[in-house]
Amino acid sequence: MAVTPVDIAAAPAARPRRDSTWTVVSRFVRKKPLGAAGGVLMLLMFVTALLANVLQTHDPIATDATSTLARPSEDHLLGTDHLGRDIFARTVYGARVSLFVGVAVATMSITLGLMIGLMSGYFRKVDLVVMRLMDGLMAIPAILLAIALVALTRASVSTVIFAITIPEIPRVVRLVRAVVLSVREAPYVEAAIAGGTPTWKILLRHIVPNTIAPLIVQATYICASAILIEAALSFLGAGTPPEIPTWGNMIAQSRLFLSRAPWTIFAPGIALALVVLAVNLLGDGLRDRLDPRLARRM
Repeated sequence: MAVTPVDIAAAPAARPRRDSTWTVVSRFVRKKPLGAAGGVLMLLMFVTALLANVLQTHDPIATDATSTLARPSEDHLLGTDHLGRDIFARTVYGARVSLFVGVAVATMSITLGLMIGLMSGYFRKVDLVVMRLMDGLMAIPAILLAIALVALTRASVSTVIFAITIPEIPRVVRLVRAVVLSVREAPYVEAAIAGGTPTWKILLRHIVPNTIAPLIVQATYICASAILIEAALSFLGAGTPPEIPTWGNMIAQSRLFLSRAPWTIFAPGIALALVVLAVNLLGDGLRDRLDPRLARRM
């Protein structure tokens, strides 16, 4: 029986085969081993933060005047600080605070920046006002804003998250706006507009999916930047309260004892460097895999 062109046109189109999650992960590990290493290191840090209460052998806040600046031993794996507090317990607990700040800032800035960027890029009348406001916010350094907020209110983790999020929002808005401006001129978007599709459906179905890949990459860099800024603010005394064990507070409190007890500053410093390195490696790997222009060269 001969197959006519009408039969071919009427036949349902074959759906493209989708790779499994394991295939996608294995391809990413093979193509970007450094990015995969960063992801594994970040996973270990998150597990450490979640199991902080299980892993710590001492109370991170309890002091012991009889064992101040003690060297690393079986009882204190990384030694103690000038107040006799266990360095290992404080470093493990500090991972929880630093990662919480990084993830919270990335989530809030991406969510708010996405909504503002969609409005700014799609509605031309809103674009001029919004972008001038974003330019003004980008001129405010995060550290100076945090110091001002702490001076007006009180030092807390929520204040630090709020202070770091505000300067990060304009960067996300500019990224989303650039994507929207390029996608809104696409033929399928113009066809949807001509067909009377509601604006919210156009934004959700046609524009938002195009922003997911660049936003994932941007979120990794925001997370790394937020962790560094939080440590810097704590070091300057404008971040979290001194009694909360964070890596920035540990470095600030131990700098006077660097020559006598270097282990008090090495543990939080190395942990901070490893987390930022892992996030940046993961972000570079995701950028190379999610950017179509770079993916064609691989």
